[in-house]
Amino acid sequence: MERIDLIPPGEILLTEFMEPHGISQTKLAGDLDIPQSRIADIIKGQRGITVDTAMRLSVYFSTSVKFWLNLQSNYDIEKAERSGEFEIITSRVRLNANVVHME
Repeated sequence: MERIDLIPPGEILLTEFMEPHGISQTKLAGDLDIPQSRIADIIKGQRGITVDTAMRLSVYFSTSVKFWLNLQSNYDIEKAERSGEFEIITSRVRLNANVVHME
């Protein structure tokens, strides 16, 4: 099965929200009352969307906080699975004998 490319949340912010409305990084940062570097780093995929940023984006774009956090967490989980990080962690964590483990 062919995997699709991972789309960072910053790319969605840029292409689905900022560009269609003609919003620059500088304007968005100013309107959100955050440093422009935070927006730039999110768009470049060098920084994730935090709860604070998600709250600001949700107010600004009339979305939910969960929308932004779900974009970020889904991206992070898929990235970890693709990198093999999950398998490494699974091999190192000892199971708790008192917990019923589901597969």
